[in-house]
Amino acid sequence: MEGVVDHFMRALLCQINDYDLCITEFVRVVDRKVPKHTFYKIAPELKNNAVTANDTPIRVQLLGQEPNWMAENALIAHELGSQGIDLNFGCPAQTVNKRKGGASLLKEPELMYQVISTVKTALNGTEQPLSAKIRLGFDDTALLDEIISAINDAAPHMLTVHARTKKQGYKPPAYWEYIAQIKEKLNIPVVANGEIWTVEDAQKCINEANTNLLMLGRGALATPNLANMIKLGEHKMNWLQLCQLIKRWMAMDTGQLKPFYYSSRLKQWYRYLKISYPEAEQLFATIKKLNSTQEIADVIDEIAKQ
Repeated sequence: MEGVVDHFMRALLCQINDYDLCITEFVRVVDRKVPKHTFYKIAPELKNNAVTANDTPIRVQLLGQEPNWMAENALIAHELGSQGIDLNFGCPAQTVNKRKGGASLLKEPELMYQVISTVKTALNGTEQPLSAKIRLGFDDTALLDEIISAINDAAPHMLTVHARTKKQGYKPPAYWEYIAQIKEKLNIPVVANGEIWTVEDAQKCINEANTNLLMLGRGALATPNLANMIKLGEHKMNWLQLCQLIKRWMAMDTGQLKPFYYSSRLKQWYRYLKISYPEAEQLFATIKKLNSTQEIADVIDEIAKQ
């Protein structure tokens, strides 16, 4: 969700949902300590005790392949107040994988073990929870048993599984039944992720994955109150409420953002909104050539009236 679920979007979605935890966009780790200002840029919530305005805990996510540098940067995140550390072994982006990050580590279970165990050792005594996120494999599931064995030996405190391989990308379906098999082999909480767009999807995932722990990604952008629909039985936000929500999001800027921020981010958000809201097509058609935040706000008001 890099480039979409930044701290403004996290704040917005957490205002209207009862989330238990929110993971940041990843901090890329290569061969050095990442400057503290980079952590603050990706997770400004660190300046607020690592919680959103409504007190949803924020956990910094690290992406990298060098065990010792991952550990060094985990300690920086801890020092800055992150509520736990999350390790990304699932990102399918080609640019990341070419540089031996994200899902590419699924091809090397031993290296995954080294990264997780080294970070955990570094955090020993801090009481920081360590979580990791994986996919079912890179090209296929041939190494899945080795991956799970490595995770079992490294012993993070929680595992999230996106129920597809890197090669499968985001193409439906998600294979939630694999999560149930993984859960049987681990003694830690296992969180299911992938292809959860509706309450019905969530219930099917819970049944097939044999876990009631869910992570939402794209579905949370398509239907902004999806978490509370699943957790609390809320009704889906209607189009007028969504327009009001977008206006609330656009009002978060206190003048520090670049002029084109909201126009570019709303156009990215539209890719997901159109899945749940057919009305988003008209909105996008009207704003796609606009750059002014005020112009976009006026268009949203006019469309909401209609």
